[in-house]
Amino acid sequence: MTLVQPSPELQTFIRNELNEDVSTRDNDLQYIKDWLAKQPHLPDTWDEQRLMTFLRGCKFSLEKTKRKLDMYFTMRTACPEFFANRDITRPEFKPIIDIGTIPPLPGLTPDGKRVIVLRGKDKDVETPNIADIMKVILMIGDIRLAAEETGVAGDVYILDASVATTNHFTKITPAMVKKFLVCVQEAYPVKLKEVHVVNVSPLVDTIVGWVKPFLKEKIKNRIHMHSDFESLYKFVPKEVLPEEYGGTAGKLQDFHDAWIEKLKEYTPWFKQQENIKADESKRPGKPTNYDDLFGLDGSFRQLKID
Repeated sequence: MTLVQPSPELQTFIRNELNEDVSTRDNDLQYIKDWLAKQPHLPDTWDEQRLMTFLRGCKFSLEKTKRKLDMYFTMRTACPEFFANRDITRPEFKPIIDIGTIPPLPGLTPDGKRVIVLRGKDKDVETPNIADIMKVILMIGDIRLAAEETGVAGDVYILDASVATTNHFTKITPAMVKKFLVCVQEAYPVKLKEVHVVNVSPLVDTIVGWVKPFLKEKIKNRIHMHSDFESLYKFVPKEVLPEEYGGTAGKLQDFHDAWIEKLKEYTPWFKQQENIKADESKRPGKPTNYDDLFGLDGSFRQLKID
């Protein structure tokens, strides 16, 4: 099982965290379905479970849910490098599958958060296409829109920097980072609660400092740097963590392999979704200005590492 669902007791806690009222949520879902059907530039219908996940991620604010859904389908049009040709069996994905692990962990924290671990295996390998790495991360996000059946209280990311070198960052551009973070922060119903960077180094400090200007203020304040795992355990208990981090939940590679199989199973769904996106020619008013969405402030610059 790739994701363990929350217990009935934890579901009650999570519903409270997400402002979910079981007596009104079906009406809220119907409202969003009716709204979507009336938007000439958006798909007429979409999966109910995924729409419910958007409602939960927006804490059942109908206006925020509409904005987030509009942005989600807009990103599918604006960023083909992330949302086209999403077939994990394509050859360009093999290096990504082989050189790192990217899985959400099966268990939840005691307060209902899902933990996702991003970890490289070898510092000497050639860096894969960065946009393809981002694509796979968003593919997993799309699967979770349905797989998180009753919702979670938020996401916790663990970024393992143990194999990070200067060579790994030479392919990263500010424009690419900005696009990816607009997708994550504005288009997906993700409540990013914590980011934990482990196995830190001076290089990693530089990278994090470079990325911070792209982040919302509240997310900047949720980044934690760890020089050892003991400080990580204060946030994420051992029973949730894999063995590689001193935990008891199982092996990270096994979780990764299970998610790769899940991505393969979803290949037909991803193919069906290729044309489920915003049609800017039909948008009421002015079409979306991508330069406004992805434009870089003058203070942003190409990362320079000596």
